[in-house]
Amino acid sequence: MNKIAKSPSNLLLLIVISVFSASIFMSNVFASSSEDTAAASIENAENTLVSAYQAILEAEQAGANISNLLTQLNDAGMLLSRAHLAYEMGNFNSARNFAVWCEGNLTGFIDEAEALKQIAIQRHYWDFTVNVVGSAVGAVAIIMGGFVFWVFLKKREGS
Repeated sequence: MNKIAKSPSNLLLLIVISVFSASIFMSNVFASSSEDTAAASIENAENTLVSAYQAILEAEQAGANISNLLTQLNDAGMLLSRAHLAYEMGNFNSARNFAVWCEGNLTGFIDEAEALKQIAIQRHYWDFTVNVVGSAVGAVAIIMGGFVFWVFLKKREGS
């Protein structure tokens, strides 16, 4: 046996140094892992926010009322901003939490924007249909009314 292992105090010192070294090494590994997790969460939140922005833009172009969605999008943007700030300050756990909250705030957002877009498209279709049919019926009614009035005046003049 080796001389270091023979003495209990040396063995205890060796164990303490090993545990301390391992904890320093592991904390660096976990910190790196925490940083990577935070960065991935922020990237996912950014992608979700961009997709939500594109969905709301399409809904607005279709003529949908997006005021409630804008409020929700602004709240998510604020959370993403806080995630970036926490990440820059080295608070990776908070950065990940803010990014996850940002994504959670946008759950179902794209579906809601798409539904509003479809409602706006249908509304425009019906408005157009009513205008075209209404104009055609109105024009026919005016022509028919004019003809009936002309016939009435002709009969009256002939009597």
